Amino acid sequence: MPHNKLKDQLKIKPVGVEYLDQYNELLRYVFQVTNRELVESGYEDGEIVRAKQPILQKADVFGWFNAEDELISQICIYPCQVNIHGRIFEMGGVTGVGTYPEYSNMGLMSDLIKLALTDMREKGQYISYLYPYSVPYYRRKGWEIMSDHLTFTIKDTQLPEQVDVPGYVERLDIDDKDVIETYDKFARANHGSLIRGKLEWDEYWRWENEDERIAAVYYNENDVPMGYVMYWIADDIFYIKDMIYLNQEARKGLWNFIRAHFSMIDNVKGDIYKNEPIAFLLNDSQITETIEPYFMARIVDVEAFLTNFPFIGKAASFHFLITDPVAEWNNGIFGVDCRNEGQVRISREAIGECVETDIQTLTAMLMSYRSPSYLNKIERLKTDSKTLKILENIIPNDQPYFSDYF
Repeated sequence: MPHNKLKDQLKIKPVGVEYLDQYNELLRYVFQVTNRELVESGYEDGEIVRAKQPILQKADVFGWFNAEDELISQICIYPCQVNIHGRIFEMGGVTGVGTYPEYSNMGLMSDLIKLALTDMREKGQYISYLYPYSVPYYRRKGWEIMSDHLTFTIKDTQLPEQVDVPGYVERLDIDDKDVIETYDKFARANHGSLIRGKLEWDEYWRWENEDERIAAVYYNENDVPMGYVMYWIADDIFYIKDMIYLNQEARKGLWNFIRAHFSMIDNVKGDIYKNEPIAFLLNDSQITETIEPYFMARIVDVEAFLTNFPFIGKAASFHFLITDPVAEWNNGIFGVDCRNEGQVRISREAIGECVETDIQTLTAMLMSYRSPSYLNKIERLKTDSKTLKILENIIPNDQPYFSDYF
């Protein structure tokens, strides 16, 4: 049957918990998650389905169904909160995206993405994050890279030397309240971070056997937790899942703790979720580091996002000329009047000079993944030199941090 006639027989509608089994079956097929992988992640038979039920209850899920009411294509919008340059935004986390292959190339996912963006806009989720299975595909839909995943390997002989710090380290369970509270302080102080509740922590450990993980928490001299490292040791390697710290004292204290394993390990292998290579911090910087794109972001509603964005200082007015391949409400002119410090007014008027770009580039710039000057240099943003300098001055330059997965 031709695709256009087959699509006429399909129906798009919300996916409720009554379709939980079909939701997970489609996910497992599309992402080829095997029973063996589930067991290795610590799940018993059927447990992954039960574990996903609270997410499905909390999220907005839309899908295409065939005439037999079978789910054949789906998208899930997980309601989250993220720190954007010190301000908490509602965020729509896109996950659970998939279509059975026999229904591909019919435009089903394009329709679901537009429906998802409309839903996010209505719910005040003015920015969206996702983990891309295909960067080119999601770029065509308006998302852009916003964070990196760095991995590193350090030989035992390259570990930082022990330094004196006033605090101490304790090994705790990964769900200890001090771990949870320390991350919350970190997330509220670091741009790009996810604010985690119980479900977000559950997702953080979804595909790992957390029973094998340990949290080493650094406390300052006043017994206040200031950072932690999530780790495990296997085959003479100290593996770091993540390390966060609120100040440099905590960073040094955590590396003291890692160095204390010198006689037990040959290498340290770890992950960093910020564009902050650690080689420069080491006396012996000849280590192995790799970098790859991690999460992508997309501004859902330009006018609302700009209205709430924490621009710095004051400057001459200008306007954006934006193109968006999916969300038509983002196409056009957005005037930015920031002449009064702390009072930015957004309009649909062409005030001042023009900054011409697309939704992907605007997102990368406002997330500070790439600077306005760089984006102008590679011809993804067009404006005059004076307005370019204004952008450099009023957009915070904090590098985004995001270590989660959903």
